[in-house]
Amino acid sequence: MVKVAVIGATGQLGTDLCQKLKSKEVVPLTHSDIEVTDINSVERIFQKYRVDVIINTAAFHKVDECEENPEKAFKVNALGARNVAVVAQKIGAKLVYISTDYVFGGEKGRNIPYNEFDVPSPLNVYGKSKLAGENFVKEFCLKHFIIRTSGLFGIAGARGKGGNFVETIIKLAKEKSELKVVNDQIFSPTYTKDLAEKILQLINTEYYGIFHITNKGFCSWYEFAKKILKLTGIKISVIPITSEEFSQKVKRPNYSVLDNYHLRLLGMDDLKPWQEALKEYLKEKEYIK
Repeated sequence: MVKVAVIGATGQLGTDLCQKLKSKEVVPLTHSDIEVTDINSVERIFQKYRVDVIINTAAFHKVDECEENPEKAFKVNALGARNVAVVAQKIGAKLVYISTDYVFGGEKGRNIPYNEFDVPSPLNVYGKSKLAGENFVKEFCLKHFIIRTSGLFGIAGARGKGGNFVETIIKLAKEKSELKVVNDQIFSPTYTKDLAEKILQLINTEYYGIFHITNKGFCSWYEFAKKILKLTGIKISVIPITSEEFSQKVKRPNYSVLDNYHLRLLGMDDLKPWQEALKEYLKEKEYIK
């Protein structure tokens, strides 16, 4: 039986991966089991568990905090990725590294989704550190799948400390008389359950390389919020604002829509539209019937 290790097993994506991987032997690893920034810790755990596949979801992904603490961002997202890649190569395991749409800069006036052959140009420390992680993975592990994704929402995220955008909007809508949401950042919301399913399909192949995996379609955070409230039937005024009005500490791309081009070339791009994925999530959370 194929043995798969999931680093970050209790996270938003890690939880769905562990559930989807039930047909395989799963080694769920949390921060108490493995410290990716410590090569000795990584080597120790994979000497103990000789796995066939490593899925590395570990990341420091709080964008504002990455800007304030670049050393931590590069330590986790770049050096941590390198350590796992080095050990994966040593034991002959396939490696999945989870990356982000923020490796792209969303240059002004862009309205064409990025495919896997476009050149990254990150705007912030988070994007730069994840791109550095991608480069280490490519350099040190031959059998790699680099997965770029976007705007994740999943069941475990709702329970965890960080939550997700869907939960935040529902919570705030119940507390406030109106909401202000950014309308000039365009992306592709992605359901972790759908992402996990596609990753599971990929690790059964030898289609190594970079993959964009998001639910189909795109929207702004404002449009996403409006859809969440419409589906849940919560009545509240939602006001579209610009990134400048929101006074964000960190520059984010205005347009970071990903095109699942590589999947499409392989005849594997069957992800559902984000609106359907959102509806499925809300049903699972019992917000709607």
